Amino acid sequence: MKLKLTTLALGAAMAAGPAMADLVFPSLSYRTGPYAAGGIPFADGYADYFTLVNERDGGIGGVKARVIECETGYNTEKGVECYESTKGEGALIYQPLSTGITYQLIPKVTADGIPLHTMGYGRTSAANGKVFSNVFNYPANYWDGASGVINYLLEANDGDLNGKKISLLFHNSAYGKEPIRTLEELSKKHGFTLSTLPVDHPGQEQKSQWLQIRRDRPDFVIMWGWGVMNQVAIQEAANIRYPMENFIGVWWSGAEHDVMPAGEKADGYKAVTFHGVGRDFPVFDDIQTHVVDKGLAAGAGDQIGNVLYNRGMYAAMLAVEAAKTAQEIHGTADITPAMMRDGMEALEMPEARMSALGMPLFGPAFNVSCENHGGPGLVGMTQWDASAKEWTLISDFAQSDRDVIQPLIDEDSAAYAAENNIEQRCN
Repeated sequence: MKLKLTTLALGAAMAAGPAMADLVFPSLSYRTGPYAAGGIPFADGYADYFTLVNERDGGIGGVKARVIECETGYNTEKGVECYESTKGEGALIYQPLSTGITYQLIPKVTADGIPLHTMGYGRTSAANGKVFSNVFNYPANYWDGASGVINYLLEANDGDLNGKKISLLFHNSAYGKEPIRTLEELSKKHGFTLSTLPVDHPGQEQKSQWLQIRRDRPDFVIMWGWGVMNQVAIQEAANIRYPMENFIGVWWSGAEHDVMPAGEKADGYKAVTFHGVGRDFPVFDDIQTHVVDKGLAAGAGDQIGNVLYNRGMYAAMLAVEAAKTAQEIHGTADITPAMMRDGMEALEMPEARMSALGMPLFGPAFNVSCENHGGPGLVGMTQWDASAKEWTLISDFAQSDRDVIQPLIDEDSAAYAAENNIEQRCN
């Protein structure tokens, strides 16, 4: 897309104009409740990146960012209340970190003209921008994650999973059920047997599921968990001596607090990812200098480099870059939610841009378009080293199976369009 105003000209225009209101980025956080262990570091990373941009760069295009944090407790009703109470503040984008909240907000943000970014969660078929005008889930979605696990297992088994048994242990919610259809299609394609084991909220009781796993002796177990469910599952796996290297979680089941309670017994556990791990990136030095050392961190400043802190920071960075893109497209720093949506749809994240932001090779390069709000769906694999107490990226970011995933996206999004009388766009 040809931008209407160069970055240099835009900066000059901003400097000459009057002071503008802050650019508002609500944070639908959950620092309390059964999922707080995951919600806290994500919220910290999200807030700290905006603070970094304000302190180091003077804001976004010369305008300060303001984060409005609203506690949801990972409760869908509270999440909707947070949305309704903050949208009037000039909110540019929502990132609810909850599939349940996402499903409720999709029609609301569409009607209100506010973009919604559900990075690695939410309604997977929202990747189809022809139907979901205001919803984005780049750079990867749940179905990419499911395919990424199977692709990894195929590579580890000389391309052959025929006759293998795979169990899916999943959070019994809209979130946990997301990968089932994809895994069913992949089982038909590759000849493995799939069994599904739901775990009710919050996930502390799993004795019966692991007794079944011990009886069935699946070759691999995939986990779609969140919160305490992950910790309990990894401990239960250790209790029955299930081979940890054959136990693979989605990216919401692969953080430090998921594995550390099991100690050395968690060694070798794996999880897919769509971004880098660790703190060996220049951006974290900047956060330390401009945020933590100044006493401006959202938390204690001790989460930098942890998986979910990194993910929150990554989500904020993509929001900032989309805002910059919107400012350039529309030739103004004082962007509206509709302009922000345009910036998200035109976002380009080549490796050169990632490196310039202090995040070289942190995630796969990608572009967003009117048709594709989901990005390329590139997925990597991480593994927990219990002795070093760190996650390691053990594979490159690889393409998910689009031959399986794209028809599912098309089918589900077409059904949504028909149910809601949505005329497809991008023609």
